[in-house]
Amino acid sequence: MASRAFVTLVTNADFAIGAGALLRSLAETGSGADRVVMHTGGVPDASLRALEARGARLWPVDLLPTSDAFNARHARGRLHRDHPFTKGEKPPFHTPLDNFAKLRLWELPWERVVFLDADTLVLRPIDRLFEYPELCAAPNVYETLGDFGRMNSGVFTARPSGRTFRRLLEALDAPGALWPRTDQTFLQAAFPDWHGLPVWDNLLQYVWLNLPGLWSWEGVRVLHFQYEKPWVEHAKADRLRPLIDLWRAFAGDGPIPDLSALPPPPG
Repeated sequence: MASRAFVTLVTNADFAIGAGALLRSLAETGSGADRVVMHTGGVPDASLRALEARGARLWPVDLLPTSDAFNARHARGRLHRDHPFTKGEKPPFHTPLDNFAKLRLWELPWERVVFLDADTLVLRPIDRLFEYPELCAAPNVYETLGDFGRMNSGVFTARPSGRTFRRLLEALDAPGALWPRTDQTFLQAAFPDWHGLPVWDNLLQYVWLNLPGLWSWEGVRVLHFQYEKPWVEHAKADRLRPLIDLWRAFAGDGPIPDLSALPPPPG
């Protein structure tokens, strides 16, 4: 087993669709690191076989053993009602409690891990991130410069450790704990001295819409489809069409477009 792995989490058939494109994008970079898909019991067998065919090492995981009170506070209906997403639209298959299974990566047997959400694409090699300390993540930039103070947990570096996992699990389900943006809020609290990565290592699709001056096809290494997913038709699809078309190219088996030939964002 290699000592390094790119890891993602799949909890249902929809996120398995995203992971298929991610796996191909990682393969296209030529990296020799393992490509690991942690998956819960909610993923159909056909979806898992398709991911395996794209080079995934499948790694079954259970949801975390959180308390009933914690689960009630983080149930989708209650969490989205009390802490609504006002900037974008979460798809119906998004289940907040599933997100915390991401912490299972600290139980993995690899020495160094780079975690990638299943709705990301790796457009240029990022193996250098294995040399970075725990925990490195890019800021959650998608609307204003004020976003630079918040972490986005769609891409981050980690060093698996049972001791760290136990520490995280204890802090996660502390009495009365509430994490409005689930793993993202929690990981920023659990690693308050997190190291910042360039936005190019986790460029959120809303930058295309809201901060076009920050967009650079020459610089982007990881593209992250936060909120609306590229395999689902949605109200912003026409405005994000170049990004969606790029994702579809990776999701298929045909040629990948030359990034330098892609159009700049409007405005």
